[in-house]
Amino acid sequence: MDTVLKDANADDLARPQAPPVTRPRRRSGFVLIGLLIVAAALGGLIYNGLRERAAAEASLTTETQEAAAPFVDVVRPVGEAPDMKLVLPGQTTAYIDTPIYARASGYLKSWKYDIGARVKRGDVLAQIETPELDQQLREAEAQLAQNEAAVVQAQANMDLAKVTNGRTAELVKQGWTSRQQGDQDRLGFAGSTAAVDVARANVRVAQAQVDRLEELTGFESVTAPFDGVITARNTDVGALINAGAGSPATELFHMASTQTLRMFVAVPEVDAPSLRPGDVATVTFDAYPGQTFKGTLARTQGAINPASRTLLVEVDVDNADEKLLPGAYAFVHFSLAGRTRSVVIPANTLLFRSEGLRVGVVRDGVAELVPITIGRDYGDKVEVLTGLTTEDQVIVNPSDSLVSGAAVRLAAHKEAGASAKPAANKP
Repeated sequence: MDTVLKDANADDLARPQAPPVTRPRRRSGFVLIGLLIVAAALGGLIYNGLRERAAAEASLTTETQEAAAPFVDVVRPVGEAPDMKLVLPGQTTAYIDTPIYARASGYLKSWKYDIGARVKRGDVLAQIETPELDQQLREAEAQLAQNEAAVVQAQANMDLAKVTNGRTAELVKQGWTSRQQGDQDRLGFAGSTAAVDVARANVRVAQAQVDRLEELTGFESVTAPFDGVITARNTDVGALINAGAGSPATELFHMASTQTLRMFVAVPEVDAPSLRPGDVATVTFDAYPGQTFKGTLARTQGAINPASRTLLVEVDVDNADEKLLPGAYAFVHFSLAGRTRSVVIPANTLLFRSEGLRVGVVRDGVAELVPITIGRDYGDKVEVLTGLTTEDQVIVNPSDSLVSGAAVRLAAHKEAGASAKPAANKP
């Protein structure tokens, strides 16, 4: 067996050998390029996968943040606050309201006008009997007559003393009488002259007393001090009238002038600077629904009441037809001009915080709590004096948990997204 194998090998070795086959190197290059392409493709797939994953994570983060940011409705402040109607309650009073008292004591003899009567100035309302006063007047007149007679007597005494003094002075010069007698007659004349002056002064005193009593007796007639209406009569015939000497006086009548009515109104301090004397006001009464009456702001108190923080103003209402009555309840309507530098926002945008009044404003996608100063209250709207402009976006119905820096989204964007979403699902 071994011999056979050796022979076979020997034969093979004895045969001529064929040259070895060499494969071309070009095939190896194609393989390498293919491997590189596959590796690049795999790398691109891996890169795209990582990028899509990062983009998905970023999109998820953005969507999460956006989902956490609430949608808010916003409004823009309106510039130039409108004119405001300030309505305040009031009560009409007579322009002149006066109690009528007696100036002379006595008994009421008669009265001529009762309540509701319209009288003119100088009309006699009542007559008073004053027997004591009449007696005092007669006594004063008699005293005056007596003093006037005393003046005549003093004048006669003075004339006699003058003549006597002249004669005595001549006799003294001629030596027929003593100087002592001349001095007595001269001083007697001077005394009589002084007596005349005293008597005349007594006449003037007596005349003054008569004049005073005559004035008092003139008060026996109680007259109307102005044109008006009798609103009260508190006496009757035979009543004892006391003028106030020793005891309180009794009011006989009460009069009111109603051609013009006054109304005193308390205006809040914040609106006080807007009102000036001469401003026109409109007055309404529940008794006259649908009717308005013209009033004029006549004057103000000129100082704020520290207790009520109000300014008292007087409004005069023309009542020439005497249609209105004193004491009626009414409403006074003032027109307050708007402020040009203020803005108006809805009342449901306000936030009441411990640090003060705030509103939420959207700026660059985040909320900012802005302090404001409000002016007039229009009910569903308020006037803002400082803190806002017409370019601000103010959040409506802000949440109590809203804080500065919180991300928010506008509700208008939400509506736009909701309307665009169905369109994207169409084939």
